[in-house]
Amino acid sequence: MSKTYFNIIVFNTCVLLRSIASSSISDFSVCSGCLCFAFSLMSKPTAGWERVGDRFYRKIKLYDAVFDQDLELENYVIAGAPCSGAIALYRDEVKLHTYRGSQTAKSSIDIYSCAGKLIRRINWDKGSIRGLGWSEEEKLLVVTEDGTVRCYYDLQGDFTQFSLGNGAEEHGVSSCRFWSSGFVAILSNNHLIAVSHYNEPRPRLLAIPPEGPVQSWTVIPPAHTLSRSVEVLLAIGQTIYVVDSTEAEDRVLPNGPFKHVSVSPNGLYVTLYTEDGHVWVITSDFQNKIGEYDSKAKTLPKDVQWCGNDSVLLAWEDEVHMIGPNGAVLKYYYDGWVHLLADTDGVRLMTNDVCEFLQKVPDTTEDVFKLGSTSPASVLLDAIDQLEKKSPKADENIQLIRPSLPDAVAACVQAAGQEYSIYWQKQLLKAASFGKSVLDLYSSDDFIDMCEKLRVLNAVRDYRIGLPLSLEQYERLTSENLIQRLINRREYLLAIRVSDYLRLPTNKIYVHWAAQKVRNSTAPEDTICNTVVKKLANKRGISFELIARAAYDEGRSHLATQLLNHESRAGKQVPLLLSMSEDELALDKAIASGDTDLVYFVLIHLKKTLPLASFFRLLTHRPLATALVEASASDQDQSLLKDLYYQDDRLLDGANLLFSEALAQTAPQTKIDKLKLASNALKDNTKDPTSSLYHKSYQEAQALIRLQTSLDSDLHAGEKVYTGLSLNATLHRLILTTHGKRANKVASDFRVPEKTFAWIRLRALVAKRDWTELEEIASKNKKSSIGWEPYFNEVLGAGNTKLAGGIFVAKCTGLTARERSEMWVKCGMIARAGEELAKAKDVEGLEDLRGRASGGSVVGIDRLIAQLRPKR
Repeated sequence: MSKTYFNIIVFNTCVLLRSIASSSISDFSVCSGCLCFAFSLMSKPTAGWERVGDRFYRKIKLYDAVFDQDLELENYVIAGAPCSGAIALYRDEVKLHTYRGSQTAKSSIDIYSCAGKLIRRINWDKGSIRGLGWSEEEKLLVVTEDGTVRCYYDLQGDFTQFSLGNGAEEHGVSSCRFWSSGFVAILSNNHLIAVSHYNEPRPRLLAIPPEGPVQSWTVIPPAHTLSRSVEVLLAIGQTIYVVDSTEAEDRVLPNGPFKHVSVSPNGLYVTLYTEDGHVWVITSDFQNKIGEYDSKAKTLPKDVQWCGNDSVLLAWEDEVHMIGPNGAVLKYYYDGWVHLLADTDGVRLMTNDVCEFLQKVPDTTEDVFKLGSTSPASVLLDAIDQLEKKSPKADENIQLIRPSLPDAVAACVQAAGQEYSIYWQKQLLKAASFGKSVLDLYSSDDFIDMCEKLRVLNAVRDYRIGLPLSLEQYERLTSENLIQRLINRREYLLAIRVSDYLRLPTNKIYVHWAAQKVRNSTAPEDTICNTVVKKLANKRGISFELIARAAYDEGRSHLATQLLNHESRAGKQVPLLLSMSEDELALDKAIASGDTDLVYFVLIHLKKTLPLASFFRLLTHRPLATALVEASASDQDQSLLKDLYYQDDRLLDGANLLFSEALAQTAPQTKIDKLKLASNALKDNTKDPTSSLYHKSYQEAQALIRLQTSLDSDLHAGEKVYTGLSLNATLHRLILTTHGKRANKVASDFRVPEKTFAWIRLRALVAKRDWTELEEIASKNKKSSIGWEPYFNEVLGAGNTKLAGGIFVAKCTGLTARERSEMWVKCGMIARAGEELAKAKDVEGLEDLRGRASGGSVVGIDRLIAQLRPKR
């Protein structure tokens, strides 16, 4: 192989691998250029492998000197979060402790990283703890004896709280079992209470199990059951009971009592530890027995956990037994007390001195590194070793596996992801890079993706961070949730650099940093505000509302108001301002936004929380808010509208509102009372012409109601015939019912205009077909206040052409001959129409009339035309 070819390969690999090997988390940036690192000789990864049956297991040392030697780990209850998360320690209340002063005697829950770094100490004085567990989002759950549950959601002491209820306070919680999104608590009377979701906790009682002491118990999470609800395995007496929401079923197992019960991560298998030291592995449906092992131990193990889905760990004080398929056993010994923290793909082993990760060797890793392996991936790894030695054998290895080279490259990439050693990560990725450089066509997406993942994993595995994620755990956790874990640990700089590297948004990191700044800083509030605003200037997606809320929660109202001024979204500003009792500012912000829905929201809130006078004062000089209140109240709250008009001295609007209420009433006296109120509201303001007019109208309305009541009483024996009618309709009905004299008096009393009354009388007489009265009116009166043409039209419209033509056409003296002629035509009197035109000597009118005439009328019109034309 030429030296040039060798240099090209080295350049391609070093550009990307240099950044992967960097152990500095303070300089997390993408590297470029070519720089080779010198590495000390590393032992083969197989040095830590142990065979259990037909599979290999490895124990990886993650951190050493984890806890202080003075910490008596055997006296603590320990719970580890999933995906190599934080560790919570709480002193076991039933064990004796070495007295080390009054300070250490105080109860606390200590949260550590896997490297032993103290993240938070939560002082505890809320009673005995009966359950300590973690959710998948790394929320710490603490369950007390009285059924109180606290959910610490950010590793910093902030929590939400709820109660289990269902008799938990009366009977007391004995213990709890947790899964990723919920837990089950068992009470002293064996009742089981399940909580399926921490975000919306709804404790529910499961089926009642039989009485008797519970030897051990565990849960099968809902994701692994056919019913998709949690199932509880209870070891009572000599057997196991399976309890769900509907029933408690006895599985009728022999060889009890069972001192330990444990379920595999995939929910398919169950481990049972008997009183005489036997270990049973059966399927979770209790139909098949997978294996049995005799531990020959005289003492019960303190813990039994699954290591992945293939083996079981038994832990005594300083000794751990791994039981694999077909009863294969592997034993580990420690100098101190050891705790097992089960995870999805293995188990963390915690002592004062060390934190180790025990897992089955991944298939790709075994394929590459297994002693004597001749797989293409193993040959490719050997080729890179030969390449570094400048041996031509490197090319020979490539040619040997060329048909399987794509699979070999993929296997090396995957094996690199499974390694914790940076040296072997580099070697495997170099091998993959060497292999893909030989291929003509190969997509580098998986290679680049793995390099990104390893760079992130190596950064968070640093002892200063203490997140020793495996590749499987990282993929299960997702990069977004990893960022959240860094935020909760206040590792803001690393979180920002990782987010930038993975092209993820950073806004929530800055917001969390700012929230902590306003909570914990002792600087003046103006200085804090300027610092936060300057730091977050030009950052996209920043919610100052969340930062302001954090300030307000700390009692810094002025700082919260200052920060809210930098929030661009009024919808975010207003709710917090309302909770801060900044009512006037909240209303102004809502009005300035132009969002009427937001203004309505503020007004509704203020209406509920403020005295009415204060609420109306806020509306002063805010016409938009006033208009919205008025529009809403007119449909929903008339009393509020009255108060608003009274407060603003809008007497006329208030009176009109009373008038509209009066119209809506059915009882006459109630109407009169409402009208009196409306009238009285305006009586002191009669200098205003409009108010005076309305005042007079309301009084007349009262008089009309009294009149109608009297008419109904006198004329219709109390039946409501006139009630509710207008004045004109009342007059019309009186004339229609032959009470003309009363109609005249009413018209006089209410000063009805003469023309108006004439129209009412005309239409009423026509409606009742009182032609005699109409003739009498025409004969007695030379003039009419409305003229005689309306009489003609109304009578003609009623079908009485004789009366219309015989009397009313002649009385329309103010009309032209053609107009009167047209009236005769409408009555069907063509001859009279012709005579009317002949009198006026209107030849053109007669000729037009002739064209509209028919039959004998034509002859008569021709004669009239001939008479008018001069003779030749």
